[in-house]
Amino acid sequence: MKEFSVIDFEGLLKGWLTDMINFAPAIVGAVILHIAGRYVIRFILKILKNLMSRRQVDAVLQSFLLQVVRWVLYIALFLTTIQIIGLPATQFIAIITSAFVAVGLALQGSLSNFASGIMILIFKPFRLGNMIEGSGQKGTVKNIGLFATTLNKVDNEEVIIPNTQLFSNSIINYSREEKRRVFVKVGVGYGSNIQQVRQILLQIAKEEPKALSTPEPMVYVEELADSSVNLSLRYWCMNADHFGCYSRTLEAVKMRFDQEGIEIPFPQMQIHQ
Repeated sequence: MKEFSVIDFEGLLKGWLTDMINFAPAIVGAVILHIAGRYVIRFILKILKNLMSRRQVDAVLQSFLLQVVRWVLYIALFLTTIQIIGLPATQFIAIITSAFVAVGLALQGSLSNFASGIMILIFKPFRLGNMIEGSGQKGTVKNIGLFATTLNKVDNEEVIIPNTQLFSNSIINYSREEKRRVFVKVGVGYGSNIQQVRQILLQIAKEEPKALSTPEPMVYVEELADSSVNLSLRYWCMNADHFGCYSRTLEAVKMRFDQEGIEIPFPQMQIHQ
């Protein structure tokens, strides 16, 4: 017959109780550390938020940085807690690192846009409401996100540009400066009096109500082209008045040239038989 061993429940119970008593200080210490750590993390985040608010850091960047710091601090608190309990923290670090590497490889394109978005928010090549041109698109900045920037074009079309394409190429910010120069290029026939044309263009600039008197308007001969002498009229105005000034100047040039009999040539083709 088989012999069955008698389980010593009393011995097992004493062993469990002994282990629990020996393990209790570590458990209590871990709980206290976790509770205290949560309060410390909240305090650090509050100080960081107030500091960024005083420095006028962008709201989107503030939210991102606070989330990053929060996750880093909680991971550090978790690793410290398990070390107090007695668990091997190196294994958890390896697991967390492997997870981050796997996510990074899977989201390379998104992370590139994300990094470019952070750079845009830090260096601020443009702000909300600025008129910019970048990645072949021109419009008013409607939203700056962590992955893409939204522009509202002049015809009220919305275009979304990935931040990598925007940040890795040249950006023209038309709204950065308070003043902006109006540049109008016109061509006249070779038989026209250049001095007369120059005086007419300067008079048009002086009669423009939104033109600034300083710096003074200037007229330059730009090019002796195939069928015309090309001149440019340049004067300054406030940024918000630029489009109106440019449009009115073009109209005034056409009307004055017609009145004075000044020819504005256009390309022509002659066929000889």
